[in-house]
Amino acid sequence: MRLALNTAKGAAGQTGINPAVGCVVVNDGRIVGIGAHLRRGEAHAEVHALDMAGERARGGTAYVTLEPCSHHGRTPPCCERLIREGVARVVVATLDPNPVVAGRGVARLREAGIAAEVGLLGDESTRLNEAFNKYIQTGLPFVTIKTALTLDGKLAARTGHSKWITGPAAREAVHTLRHRHDAIMVGVGTVLADDPELTTRLSVPGLHPVRIVVDSALRLPDSARVLGAEAPTLVLTTAAAPAERAERIRGLGAEVIVCGDGPRVDLAAAFAELGRREIGSVLVEGGGRLNGALIEAGLADKLMLFYAPKIVGGEAPSAFAHEGPASMDEALRLRDVEIERFGDDWCVTGYPAWT
Repeated sequence: MRLALNTAKGAAGQTGINPAVGCVVVNDGRIVGIGAHLRRGEAHAEVHALDMAGERARGGTAYVTLEPCSHHGRTPPCCERLIREGVARVVVATLDPNPVVAGRGVARLREAGIAAEVGLLGDESTRLNEAFNKYIQTGLPFVTIKTALTLDGKLAARTGHSKWITGPAAREAVHTLRHRHDAIMVGVGTVLADDPELTTRLSVPGLHPVRIVVDSALRLPDSARVLGAEAPTLVLTTAAAPAERAERIRGLGAEVIVCGDGPRVDLAAAFAELGRREIGSVLVEGGGRLNGALIEAGLADKLMLFYAPKIVGGEAPSAFAHEGPASMDEALRLRDVEIERFGDDWCVTGYPAWT
């Protein structure tokens, strides 16, 4: 199962709103087949593993990180393929939260006489597909706030200079995160200050996320690199924004989406619209105002804070620019906190414990 999970992780980010799934087939103490779901609409992990195993799958055990599907979607049901190949036992990490499956896959296997077990490394499988799990149950994208900051919580020096807070290893990790998310979101302030391209730049080819700019007044300049042709760009604004400016931005290749009457973009409505467009995960790389607005509205699902061993002090921008609570007892706490080192930098990852 650990090998199946690692195989699934290797394809994370490639499957769109589908889950990342791995499968390993074992017979007579030997691994005879390995597979992962590589792309939405194409063969699932079980199919790849069974194709590799061939006749050696008969009487063997299949380890699958997510419950095999039992319905006809874009591909045939994997349960029927496992039954047809004569697999004797299927070990499943976790049940599929998709209401169309939700236990039916395991039930179908048992009806066919296959021994089916559930729960091995289930927590790890659930964490791997946290974005899919939210999207399939709510229709809303999973929102991760990622930010790079100094030890005193600053996003830049007092002049606004911010390149670079963290080192090369941390920045490489961030580009991997871009590859693994459907979309990347920033506020227009970040565009005006840094003119980012918001693409994935890795030592190997990566997928570019859909670029999203939150811009209530449509201040996005014509020359912004985010308007380049490398990836689609969505600009979220309000009904109060100048209509002629909206047409100009559309003419430059971006799509302008109205989310609320103003004066600020309705972020909850924005995420609902992104979900309707089958954007299942959003990586937020904005400034303190956007980060703070998401925290105030309770819209963040995960935080990834990359800390550099630096202190700038002064009136430098903070990572979360919002009013905040009146007492420390009311401070937002993170649960399931993990810490990982990247060169000289550290990433603190946690999940908001909303009350």
